[in-house]
Amino acid sequence: MSATPGQDALTLPVSEGRDHVEGPADAVVTLVEYGDYECPYSGAAYPVIKEAQARMGSQLRFVFRNFPITPRHPHAEQAAQAAEAAAAQGRFWPMHDLLYENQKHLRDQDLRSYAERLDLDVERFEKELAEHVHAERVREDLDSGARSGVEGTPTFYINGEKHDGSYEIGPLLAALERAASLS
Repeated sequence: MSATPGQDALTLPVSEGRDHVEGPADAVVTLVEYGDYECPYSGAAYPVIKEAQARMGSQLRFVFRNFPITPRHPHAEQAAQAAEAAAAQGRFWPMHDLLYENQKHLRDQDLRSYAERLDLDVERFEKELAEHVHAERVREDLDSGARSGVEGTPTFYINGEKHDGSYEIGPLLAALERAASLS
């Protein structure tokens, strides 16, 4: 089945220089998630992704893109910008993990606490959040998601094609393994 751009296909290709990537560039399967740090469904998918990464090892490359859904999730945009501010200091993945592991605590004082815990330059972190330095980066993710047909979170793409199945470990892992066998 061929994918229709804007409906079933990832319109912005994965770029090691632009995207937040875990796993080898030459992995046979690339899983892209558009997620929202405050969304309970994205939160439920977080440990599933961790398990899929552990099971697939070097066969899987995982990419996270921001898709904060506001106003339903009033702290999601700021949390996404906090993740990007941490990325500017080389600490995206540790911040990403803290945000999902503490989903109910995403107020500004919580974000500051996470920055301190990660030994970030907290003054720089807070200044970047206050000035919305990373808002454009978050907006780029939102726009690319919208062009790719993302309507809610989490939304996954496996090797560039939208995964419409469940994101529970069994069905998601089966889809990832199927993609690996086709590569």
